[in-house]
Amino acid sequence: MDFVDDQYNDALIHANDEALQTQQHSYRYAGFWMRFWAYLFDIIVIFGVNSFILSPFKFINNGLPIDIWFWTWNGIIAGFIYYIYFLLMTKFFGQTVGKMILGLKVIHHKDGKLTWMDLFFREVIGRLIYNVFFLLKPLYFIIGFTNEKQGLHDMIGNTRVIHEA
Repeated sequence: MDFVDDQYNDALIHANDEALQTQQHSYRYAGFWMRFWAYLFDIIVIFGVNSFILSPFKFINNGLPIDIWFWTWNGIIAGFIYYIYFLLMTKFFGQTVGKMILGLKVIHHKDGKLTWMDLFFREVIGRLIYNVFFLLKPLYFIIGFTNEKQGLHDMIGNTRVIHEA
């Protein structure tokens, strides 16, 4: 009887694996240019938010930047807004405004459900690597050459960007 149960369980596992592979291959991954345009829309949104939030600082210190070691107060706040925007929009909507406009969505590579840890690695660590090590910016181009159109930040966060159905 155990032999029959084992065969039945193996058949179920095999069927689930095939269904998962079919689901993974049914996605239409977003390429470099679609993601590039989505990012430009996002930068415009972030610029608008930063302009609104940071404009009162023009009236402090006679309009001069407030230095904090190597950075300025405005730079720290603008950077915080940049990372929080990508993190929260992707967590709660699965997409940023730019991705919404172009019909793109970020998913986890296995089941599509994004966790905070996936997004932390994708949106904070991945983007921090690109932004701190400016010479790595050209690595965005690898999106155009990988099978599932992944950038370094997607690989770090185990995510994919797909076209919404």
